[in-house]
Amino acid sequence: MVLNLVDIQAQFARLQQEMKKYYFGPESIVQEICITLLARGHILLEGVPGVAKTTLARYYAALLGLSAKRIQFTPDLLPSDITGMRIPGPDFQSQKFIPGPLFTQVLLADEINRAPAKTQAALLEALEENRVTVDGTTYALYEPFFVLATQNPQESAGTFLLPEATIDRFLIRIRLGYPDREQELSMMHAHHVIPPLPAPLFSAAQLVETQALVERVQVSE
Repeated sequence: MVLNLVDIQAQFARLQQEMKKYYFGPESIVQEICITLLARGHILLEGVPGVAKTTLARYYAALLGLSAKRIQFTPDLLPSDITGMRIPGPDFQSQKFIPGPLFTQVLLADEINRAPAKTQAALLEALEENRVTVDGTTYALYEPFFVLATQNPQESAGTFLLPEATIDRFLIRIRLGYPDREQELSMMHAHHVIPPLPAPLFSAAQLVETQALVERVQVSE
């Protein structure tokens, strides 16, 4: 199937409608995530715990037909816990690479500013170049690769300052607040049980093709 901009607009309009069944926050959040994904960027959400950031990433990835993983950042998290590590093989003369959770298509980097700068830095190469280097060997990440990172307000206890170099790797930064009364009522009426993951509206191949098409759009000065 050959995609055009009209097809893309219709597909992502449907995606935004479907997300309303699972995420009851501001519609603009879903729109901005769509924009970031199509532009091959990454997004940083700042907000207190309990505002459905994990739910947003989980159901969004399912509708896109992409694999998803979550990393809970903590003060004792090591860079190798993110990127993966090399371990001795059965003969102890060779080494085998064990991929970390970075090897996915949608990554929820939860509470990224609860880890020290050295651990945060393990994300920099992945965010900028879609690859990681472990012990001098470089490994390509999956396509597409999209990071949805969250951070707590800086005044929260147990947080570290997110360096400018890391913030600069994110295309969009959004501050989330608690849902209003109407949004909370919608959640109460809709979620008596946790809804199952929805059937995908896209495939990974379609999304990569869509990103390539968007990349060719020219904007005059």
